[in-house]
Amino acid sequence: MRHAVLGAMLLLAAPAAAQTLRVGLPASDVGSLDPHRATATQDKAVVGWAFSGLVRFPPGSADPARLEPDLAERWTTSADGLTWTFSLREGVAFQHGFGTVTADDVVFSLQRAADSRQSSFASDFRDIASVEATDARTVRVVLRQPVPAPLGLFANYHGGNIVSRRAAEAAGEGFRTRPVGTGPFAIDRLEPGQAVHLVAHPGYYRGAPRLARVTARYIISDSTRELAFTAGELELMAGRREQRWVERMRQVPGTVVEVFEPGEFRTLLLNTRKPPLNDLRVRQAVAHAINVDLIVRFVGADVAKRGASPVPPGYLGGITDVATFAPDAARARALLAEAGHPNGVSIPAVVSNISAQLPIMEQVQAQLRRAGIALDMDIVDHATYHQRIRQDLSGLTFYGAARFPIADSYLSQFYHSRSAPGQPTMSLNFAHCAAADAEIDAARAETDPARQMALWATAQKKIAEAVCSIPLYDLLQVWVRSAKLELGYRLDGALTLGPVLTEATALRP
Repeated sequence: MRHAVLGAMLLLAAPAAAQTLRVGLPASDVGSLDPHRATATQDKAVVGWAFSGLVRFPPGSADPARLEPDLAERWTTSADGLTWTFSLREGVAFQHGFGTVTADDVVFSLQRAADSRQSSFASDFRDIASVEATDARTVRVVLRQPVPAPLGLFANYHGGNIVSRRAAEAAGEGFRTRPVGTGPFAIDRLEPGQAVHLVAHPGYYRGAPRLARVTARYIISDSTRELAFTAGELELMAGRREQRWVERMRQVPGTVVEVFEPGEFRTLLLNTRKPPLNDLRVRQAVAHAINVDLIVRFVGADVAKRGASPVPPGYLGGITDVATFAPDAARARALLAEAGHPNGVSIPAVVSNISAQLPIMEQVQAQLRRAGIALDMDIVDHATYHQRIRQDLSGLTFYGAARFPIADSYLSQFYHSRSAPGQPTMSLNFAHCAAADAEIDAARAETDPARQMALWATAQKKIAEAVCSIPLYDLLQVWVRSAKLELGYRLDGALTLGPVLTEATALRP
């Protein structure tokens, strides 16, 4: 009898331990699962399930004001804000048996994040002067100058994720597909072009996860992904960020539609060095030819927030009182004629074939055509699109991204000359904009919040006046889950662009 009761108790506990969550990702393959290289949208969510930072965004939040302790249990800051000292939790286990987190791992991770040979986020860490372990559980970071929202450097986001030094050095290039962190789920194996498989990390310091496994399938087709979900083959998937689709999925029984922040800010970047866009009048003509309100209406009120400034709406330091260009095809044609193009112009554009981009670019193309501007679209797969725009092959580049929500993160990466193609510190300045370099640099070093905000405002106005870009809209995240999937928190935001999976996430029978 005693054995029977014990067996029954084990059976009651077994379902939670055996749960496998099936996820659909909108991509054809992995980019990189190395947290210091993971820039593609489909990789960010997976990395978020596997890694931790010294501090973290609480599950369901993308608000930097709510950052809380994670691998660091506490920290202190010098009076000048340049020295940060972190005290690590004791006994936090790495996945796959790679021991526990030490100060040496943190030093290695932050130095790696700042190394452009190993990190896609090195520019974010360029103001770190030194990182050192003062003992096995204490790390001291010294900054060269004040940094906007410095605690964000150490969060569970991009380069702030902590990796196992021993695992990274042993794996070499293999770390791209089987990296080792401390999060609730460990990356187990990759099936190229098919899926990435994760397993629960039983030594996760916040508690063993209720889910045993996570299988994230690469399904680039929206309709195929939706069919798999409605057939019960997926419990969680990235959805279409379109109003009609959201409304339709809300009517599907047993389905929960999650719409959350941050948006990926959609912007048209105009290459100021490539003819004919090297003429300000032509860029102004493009701005007059595009009706942003019609594009936002096409995308839908539930999923799109109209942009105004080069900085996304809601970011600290963003403004709205910048130069704007009313839709006016006649004015656009007059500007083209003034610039020596009475018969119009042709602009090359490399365009991704994904559903979040191509339909919008078709709208832009139609609007430009009415003003005598031919948009010569080179439509390619998403990976090729990323490659070609970084080769500076596009005159007009449609780009969407979410960043740490302060003005500097967008201004530095999208509008500083050091971030332009061809620069050693290239990031995302496909416009080759240099209109506000001085203000962007001064704001990074400014310690007075009011003066910093004023510098950011001036920078945005100068960029808008130079027509380096045409801000379109903030496209919110849309994911769909089975009502049986309990996230374990309220989902208002996630900088990883997908729902965070935690130790509390579970599937109900």
